[in-house]
Amino acid sequence: MNPETGVTYIGPFQIGDCIGGFGGVGLVVKSANSAFQEGDVVSAVFNWQWTKFFLGTPGELFPLQKIDSSLVNGHISLYLSILSMTSGLTSYIGVKEKGHITQGANQTMVVSGAAGACGSLAGQIGKLEGCSRVVGICGSEEKCSFLTEELSFDSAINYKTQDVSSELQKLCPSGVDVYFDNVGGDLSNTVIKQMNTNSHVILCGQIAVYNKDVPYPPPIPDDIQRMITDKNITRDRYLVLNYQDKFESGMKQLVEWTVQGKIKVRETIEEGLENAGKAFVSMMKGGNIGKQLVRVAYS
Repeated sequence: MNPETGVTYIGPFQIGDCIGGFGGVGLVVKSANSAFQEGDVVSAVFNWQWTKFFLGTPGELFPLQKIDSSLVNGHISLYLSILSMTSGLTSYIGVKEKGHITQGANQTMVVSGAAGACGSLAGQIGKLEGCSRVVGICGSEEKCSFLTEELSFDSAINYKTQDVSSELQKLCPSGVDVYFDNVGGDLSNTVIKQMNTNSHVILCGQIAVYNKDVPYPPPIPDDIQRMITDKNITRDRYLVLNYQDKFESGMKQLVEWTVQGKIKVRETIEEGLENAGKAFVSMMKGGNIGKQLVRVAYS
């Protein structure tokens, strides 16, 4: 929505144009392309239009992909959460490529924004990859219960009502080895202070500073930077689009875990295109658990 998006892979919205989203799932109602038939369920990663009906042509929308709804027992919205680029693949590849988790190494993982679209998946993936302890940080008691009771996080911290630093000392007595960072800001600085030598920050998001005029990754206080340097903590910019060669194998693993029930997914769904703005504001205020979606239309 800003005049400059700060990234190369997506431009700002233009007045008068239909807004394009990062992902969508829909039904083909008519096709002049032999690759698609009426009734096909299709998805696209980029430029999915926020409207009930739209005409896609090879130059503006493709590649559309037909999806197999039987893989998810008809729960096609999973292609926008666990089986999407922006949630499932971002979480999986981030943990695999930047977390450096080793089976049997007794590593502790902390996740901020832990009840959101990526955080809720990242913590579960961390456990599946071999972390012995996973601690989530979120902003309500409902979310804390969701993490520990439904997703099998070992512990959860409510940053709005608890002292994060003292809670981390109690819950991570041997320090933090992997930090999946969705928020940045003061909260992340608090986590980094308790990270071990040769540990790893997975820099997924920095929502605390998105409205500030700073570069990405945003600068951090000098004392935190010295700590990162002295302890040899990795904190590199991470963009899932740089790992497209990992998409196929990553998606295969995510499908396998989903079918086997090893990963649980929560979605918060707002009904109606007219409520898309309401859903966005709620998400930015932390009103969602899991992936925030909007059901634009029914077939």
